[in-house]
Amino acid sequence: MSDQEKAKLNRRDLLKGTGAAALAGTAAVHTGEAGPADKDGKRQASLIERENAKEGTLDWQLTRVRVNDGKYRTSLIEGYASRQSVAAGETITFHVSTKPARRFLLDLYRLGYYGGKGGRQLATIGPLQGKTQSVPEIGERRIRECRWEPSHQLTIPNDWPSGVYLGKLTTVPDSPSEPYWQSYVIFVVRDNRPAEVVFQVSDNTWQAYNRWPANESLYTDPRGAHAPGVAVSFDRPYGKYVQIYDHPLSIGSGEYLLWEYPLSYWLERHGYDVTYVSNADTIEAATISRGKVFLSVGHDEYWDPRQFHATKAAINTGTSVLWLCGNSVFIDSPFEGSTSGREKRIISRRGCFGELRDEELESYRRLFDTLEGTAPDEREIMGVRSVVPFNGGGDWTCRHPDHWVFEGTGMKRGESIPGLVGWEHHGEPDLSIPHLEVLAEGPIWSGGTREGKYTSVIFPGPKGNIVFNASTIWWPQGLASPPGHILPWSHWSRPHGPDERVERMTRNLLARALG
Repeated sequence: MSDQEKAKLNRRDLLKGTGAAALAGTAAVHTGEAGPADKDGKRQASLIERENAKEGTLDWQLTRVRVNDGKYRTSLIEGYASRQSVAAGETITFHVSTKPARRFLLDLYRLGYYGGKGGRQLATIGPLQGKTQSVPEIGERRIRECRWEPSHQLTIPNDWPSGVYLGKLTTVPDSPSEPYWQSYVIFVVRDNRPAEVVFQVSDNTWQAYNRWPANESLYTDPRGAHAPGVAVSFDRPYGKYVQIYDHPLSIGSGEYLLWEYPLSYWLERHGYDVTYVSNADTIEAATISRGKVFLSVGHDEYWDPRQFHATKAAINTGTSVLWLCGNSVFIDSPFEGSTSGREKRIISRRGCFGELRDEELESYRRLFDTLEGTAPDEREIMGVRSVVPFNGGGDWTCRHPDHWVFEGTGMKRGESIPGLVGWEHHGEPDLSIPHLEVLAEGPIWSGGTREGKYTSVIFPGPKGNIVFNASTIWWPQGLASPPGHILPWSHWSRPHGPDERVERMTRNLLARALG
């Protein structure tokens, strides 16, 4: 028997005694402070557990999508929501265009676990009469800001729990011989209750890379990828995802289904008390600190500096932060109001967090020559930063097996989780942070040929809280592969999907952070 086979056998035996069997079950197994006790002293189910006990459906997924020849949109039916997030009792407006004009349905779903189906239907609206709405001309700063007429307004019912919601837009055929076509709108329903976990979606970054309608993102200015003086608006549909792989059946949902959804699915499967917010909500420290744990997930690159200061304040008052992400807190992108005066509907690229070093500028002169440090060093709140080369793929390799994060995994020093690092990462830890420890590190290969290095770290906060940085966008891919999810591939590297070691480490981190 090889040493590698022995290591796998030892890990399997060890996991038998550490609750690995529970990980394979379908019932919620989390036993933290998720619900109050009843009159007999028995623990009651939490809001999230009660929600996920309701009937789920697979019908939240898109079935038929046709993307325009211009690659980035589907003018057959597309739309956007008037707000990134909305609370119960508030009104959200859906703006929809159909070309040609035709009737359509708007089906609303909350995403979660729901017995493995991944979503629950809350409403069907319509048929509504669609119309073809005009594509705005490119304005100042290359912005495309739609001013579409409202198609439907909805006041969020009081019994709709916080979550990520998808509106599935479906055309209604005029005859049996005519096909239907679909796309999404996406929004967050938020609340203000204390919770175990505050889950922030990375919608600023979704919008920064959104090329709707022709080729208008923060990266497509003819002067270069980081040209100054460009902006993007949330008042437009999300086009098809444009990075690393093709996933047209996510059109209209930003990047949520690609990078963040597996973590939400996993958390709700196991009964964690989680509430959801957008980037626009976390400019206030109170939004973050009402949770015991704050999560930054997936590709969370674009931040308003107020988010940085709010997160730092929350850490200082005792909130734990788990950075289950890569390339995060990199671009300084302040919010602005729309031309109609609605708050936080435009973002731009002002600069970056921390200072780029001479060797980075030299290596990426054409990419970074106009990018200056305009915001604090992100390592103050993350422990690590985005490093050059900032994309690639690699294995997540244990360097500190005696640390409690690895308890129950059976991992040994030098043992790796294949393909878990990608397609962007963090590194270069700030070793001046007291008691910062390196948990994992190793090489990545940009373009399959150029070597870089990632580093995963953990350090204590001032109130017994913790800050952990996984240093990879693909951490959620190690937790779950829900319906509608496709494993990514980039730089000749790919993650393998759910891994019991990633699950156990995430459980250990949450258990410590939740006390």
